[in-house]
Parts: sequence; C-alpha cells; structure tokens
Amino acid sequence: MTMNHTWGFKFDDHDWKSTETLVRNLIDCASKGGNYLLNVGPTAEGEIPQPSVERLQGVGRWMKVNSEAIYATQASPWPKQLSWGRCTQKAIDAQSTRLYLHVFQWPDNGRLDLMGLTNTPLKAFLMATGTPLKVEKTPGGVTIIDLPQQPVDAIATVVCLDIEGQPKVE
Repeated sequence: MTMNHTWGFKFDDHDWKSTETLVRNLIDCASKGGNYLLNVGPTAEGEIPQPSVERLQGVGRWMKVNSEAIYATQASPWPKQLSWGRCTQKAIDAQSTRLYLHVFQWPDNGRLDLMGLTNTPLKAFLMATGTPLKVEKTPGGVTIIDLPQQPVDAIATVVCLDIEGQPKVE
C-alpha cells in the first residue's frame, strides 16, 4: 500500500492517507491472516517527506500500546467481518485463547456482541488500560457489557477477551 497515490516520491501528490486509515488497514490485514507492506517513498535527496513521518509516528504511537494485538496473531475466527471492527487471536496456552477485538465503531449501548461465539468466556479487559470488563455468555454468543461511554482510542480501541479453548463460531 502507498501512503498517498504513488509508489515513489512525486512532488505534486499531496493526497496522503490518514493515520487512522493506515492503522485500520494494518488491523484489517492482520484480521485476515495477512501482512501489511507500507511503501514510504523518499525524495530525490533521500529524505522521507514530513507527511510520511507524521503518519508513521502516529502508527508507531498506536502500535506502542497495541502491538500484542497485531504481532504473531492469527486471523479472525468469524467467517465475515464484524460490523463494529475486526478480530485477531493468539493462543495463551493449550487451554485458552485471547481474542483481540479491534473496535472501530464504539457501541452506543455499552455492549459488544460476539454473535455465534460458543466458547466459555474467562475474562475481558481494555488493552490500553487493563481495565476489567464484564462478560457474559448469551444464547446467541458472548457479550461484553458495561463498556466505557467513550473509546480509549479513536482509531481503534482493543478489547481483549480470553476464552476457553480454541475459538468456535457458529
């Protein structure tokens, strides 16, 4: 992916992708089991353009807090994209898995529904703060309840959900 519209530096290409777009593209690729290769085109003088630097710093700030939810993760267990964001996962041990719920659209009702998830939830918390969240098994899946009114991060707040076993989604 390019940071604007060209693979190399082009002096008149000023249509830069936002930090939000770049981070969400990274999350989207990870949630599908892929890698994100981001092109940074230096100027003829070998310098990285300032808009590229600013965006890379923004991605770095998000990754400093949330890198565990990207590095060495596997694709989402849901066969379709989640309406509110994306999911990555990683085995904690032989008996449990951590689901990383990357929330792009914060729910107004304070609930995050994970329809079709049949596993028993163990615990849920906000990655950035460690704040524990209430989680319950429902007839339709699992629901994380009592989310804060506002997201921790406007780009993507990561909610961690530990479950028994490997994820099973019906």
